[in-house]
Amino acid sequence: MQHEPVSAPSFREALATFARIGILSFGGPSAQIALMHRVFVDEKQWLDERRYLSALSFCMLLPGPEAMQLATYVGWRLHGFAGGLAAGLLFVLPGALIVLALSMIYAAFGNVPLVEALFFGVKAAVLVIVIEALLRIARRALKLSVHWLIAGLSFLAIFFLAAPFPLIVLAAALFGFFHVPSAIAAAKTAYASPLISTAKTLRTIALWSAIWVAPLAIISAVFGREHVLSQLGLFFSKLAVVTFGGAYAVLAYMGQDVVTRFGWLDAGAMLDGLGLAETTPGPLILVTEFVGYLAAYRNGGEPQLVMGLLGAFVAVWATFAPCFLWIFAGAPYIDWITHQPRLAGALTAITAAVVGVILNLAVWFALHVFFAEVDLVEWGYLKLWTPAWTSLDWRVVALSAVAAVLIFKRRWDIPGVLLATSALALLIKVTGV
Repeated sequence: MQHEPVSAPSFREALATFARIGILSFGGPSAQIALMHRVFVDEKQWLDERRYLSALSFCMLLPGPEAMQLATYVGWRLHGFAGGLAAGLLFVLPGALIVLALSMIYAAFGNVPLVEALFFGVKAAVLVIVIEALLRIARRALKLSVHWLIAGLSFLAIFFLAAPFPLIVLAAALFGFFHVPSAIAAAKTAYASPLISTAKTLRTIALWSAIWVAPLAIISAVFGREHVLSQLGLFFSKLAVVTFGGAYAVLAYMGQDVVTRFGWLDAGAMLDGLGLAETTPGPLILVTEFVGYLAAYRNGGEPQLVMGLLGAFVAVWATFAPCFLWIFAGAPYIDWITHQPRLAGALTAITAAVVGVILNLAVWFALHVFFAEVDLVEWGYLKLWTPAWTSLDWRVVALSAVAAVLIFKRRWDIPGVLLATSALALLIKVTGV
């Protein structure tokens, strides 16, 4: 059952806003989630706080990129199937086109100094954007002392023990399910089951499963099961199903297999691809497009350009088509789920755990942005990322300080901050400071 948003926009207005989100969605999932909160909840008031956080918790339970799935849900809630499709596509396409262009340049010429200089400034700003996202989400998600405890334990588990994110989510969900805070229980009211039949849900699943699989099956039939394009389709489809925990879980799983198992890329190229994805708009998981393009370009035969383009298409299709399946099949049930006290308690606990995970990502990102050398030190089960203090890059620190002033003091919007830090980074590179 769909309910009216706080302030219903026209489809045209929603489309323009989705396009704006897609163009400005720098900084990975945490920054993107914060950006969407600012636009959809604070500025436009298309969703209220409860629905946004409920949808976020639901998307965190799904495999694949949670930020893209959240955007798709918002579009679906505003304008049904057409709105969800438009929101999801516009969230992905701007970044996908940029990553494709950069992948083509990388494959043909290697890393380009001008692009590297611009991204140098973007990374410094992205760190501050992530911190702002952390503060924004924490203020809204950590309402009770038990939520702070969950967030703290989640951070300790993932940062010092490298606990798998799905395990953290499961533990938080179980705790929230069996320990429902009285404030949540008291706020729950009777809520009708969603006005959607099981048959309709099954038809949605069948339709989007076919949309997902059919193009990949055709490519496999044309090129053969052993061709790199067929292997890419199978690999990224499996990735879309098994990698719970958002974009960073996908990257951890993918990086290992792409480099060590298949040998499509070396470790250096994999890190370059991650850097491109981190500093372009759209989902961080667009690094799969970079991998798909280079793997097919280098291993698919002639003509290399055509093979690279097909590899990029396969990676993007297999990564993102399932996201529409998860949302269009599950979205009608989110309101019903969040009005059940125990299920709502589980989702609220998951949201608190996500705060701890984002804190971990912010710390990890800060270490790798500020320091050229960061090593993982292990003592039994304990793990700690330790920087080489002599490798501190004062230029990045300075650029991040500028970004912090512009965001927290001057209240600049994200595009202005990214433009300013990129221009300063280009100046630093040109002058050799």
